Amino acid sequence: MPRPSILATALLLLTAAPAPAQMARTPDAPPAKTVPAAKAEVQLSFAPAVKRAAPSVVNVYASHIDKRPNARASAMDEFMRRFFGEEGSGRGPGNAPGERAQKSLGSGVIVDESGLVITNNHVIDNMNEVRVALADRREFEATIVLRDPRTDLAVVKIKNPAGGLTPMPFGDSESLEVGDFVMAIGNPFGVGQTVTQGIVSALARTQVGSSDYQFFIQTDAAINPGNSGGALVDLQGRLMGINTAIYSQSGGSHGIGFAIPASMVRAVVETARNGATTVRRPWLGARVQNVTPDIAESMGLDHPTGVLVASLQARSPAEEAGLKRGDLILTVDGQGVDDPEAFGYRFALKGIQGQTKFGILRGTGRTTVPVKLTPAPETRPRDVLKVRTRSPFLGATLINTSPAVAEEMMMDFPTDGVAVQAVDENSIAARAGLRTGDMVVAINGLPVTSTKDIDRATRNALNAWEVAINRGGEVLTSVFGG
Repeated sequence: MPRPSILATALLLLTAAPAPAQMARTPDAPPAKTVPAAKAEVQLSFAPAVKRAAPSVVNVYASHIDKRPNARASAMDEFMRRFFGEEGSGRGPGNAPGERAQKSLGSGVIVDESGLVITNNHVIDNMNEVRVALADRREFEATIVLRDPRTDLAVVKIKNPAGGLTPMPFGDSESLEVGDFVMAIGNPFGVGQTVTQGIVSALARTQVGSSDYQFFIQTDAAINPGNSGGALVDLQGRLMGINTAIYSQSGGSHGIGFAIPASMVRAVVETARNGATTVRRPWLGARVQNVTPDIAESMGLDHPTGVLVASLQARSPAEEAGLKRGDLILTVDGQGVDDPEAFGYRFALKGIQGQTKFGILRGTGRTTVPVKLTPAPETRPRDVLKVRTRSPFLGATLINTSPAVAEEMMMDFPTDGVAVQAVDENSIAARAGLRTGDMVVAINGLPVTSTKDIDRATRNALNAWEVAINRGGEVLTSVFGG
């Protein structure tokens, strides 16, 4: 009789073994392993969740064509030659002279039957034409109804949807735990709708740098260029986050992707549903900082936690609540905060009505402080100025500061003055070194207190300019031309 193979021997042992219920084992022994008795026991699949979620995920195509008169381009060229020794260009690659074209491809999620689609702001940033392609290949024009650069979120609305839209329900991103299964659905590299699967690798990730409110879900589900604005969903097909960034040295997925939590996404969507075009958030009027190990030890803590109140603004909600410099804020409505980014995220979600409660440590005692939720006030007109005359400010947008402006721009309590709100890429202002958030102190020795001062100073073309700015508390003076 031939000797049975190893596989045959194993099968014989399995069939000869007693049933698990009859096997004797000690209380400390591991549970007995059994062979699956039916196909259903091994045929696990994410397909049901994908079927529920996939119809809600769309492709977002955005474009922008900027036509610039040749005369204006020539004036810019001459100015750049004189002050910077460079050749300007009003021509984009492959475009007619004076014409610039930009295109963007990303993903989005239908969140309302009326046709509201949430996506990343960087997908439609500086774009003026948007098209949305559904999973069933129908395409629609869309209008941009809300941009929120601080969260890198935007809402577009499908024009005249013909029905049959499938909004994705929101999940509770606060209930996510590290290790939970999630799926990323989007349009990577423009290949078409793609589903990848992974787990939640970490929660409350900060220091990512893609938005002002950094409190990201980290996942190892593959996320690639084109996935931006797509959905991170749970196994019930619910929206847990909007995929927004990856850590990559090659441009492809390395298993480190980040999504904006659904709790923040919901707040932006509700703003759009209510017809607003700007997300309003509560104003605290206090600057907070990280807690170092030395500070934690001095306050009797066994590890760094919370945020330290570094300064207060007069007549702000923080001052009215009785907060003091040196207070340690540990919680916002009972939810712990470990750094300024986490604190800013938790506070921003509270809205602008009613009040919230901070759990604080003052000295050796702990207490709860109620803080009023109110938007930052406009203490003077913004008088936004886009400089269009030949000067080091050409291409810069300037704005009068106030608590509201400072809050929107994440500035530290500037005195009344003028801030650089934006700088056009490759503009004269950009080449002059101006940055968003700079405070203009003086032009040619004359103090600047409002945008009207800058408007007057830049009306006449000069051969030389002296510009003083305050950047992060340091005054810098630059001379151009001469």
